[in-house]
Amino acid sequence: MKRWSPPERTTAIATLVLLISLFLPWYTYRFALGSVSVDGLWHGWMDLTLILCLVILVYLGMRAGFSEMPLRMPITGEQLLLVASVVNLVLCVLAFLDKPGGLGVTGVGWGFGAFVGLIAAIIAAIPLGLPALQARRR
Repeated sequence: MKRWSPPERTTAIATLVLLISLFLPWYTYRFALGSVSVDGLWHGWMDLTLILCLVILVYLGMRAGFSEMPLRMPITGEQLLLVASVVNLVLCVLAFLDKPGGLGVTGVGWGFGAFVGLIAAIIAAIPLGLPALQARRR
């Protein structure tokens, strides 16, 4: 892990938290006899977030373990992390806003996992996204 830059460390930790949050309750529904909850993978497109989290963590694990990467990629490692993190962020925001049943359904709320996942997705994208935006503005 000493080979990781500080933004890569932040992205790795936040991505791991996001991965874990996908299995926590994201949505809850309360009714007279109790409540029901579903995890972050309730939306089908969140499977892509799961896959991208695994890709990010495997890439960073390879970066930590190999002095020279055994694979040649058409994009740089920073570009891979940036694109995957931003896609994860967009998908998490969509999943956060698109509660089951739509906006008009009462009783459906967000669970703990939704907030943890959204915050983790934001934190994972910021360390690589801000420098990219600043470089693009110059």
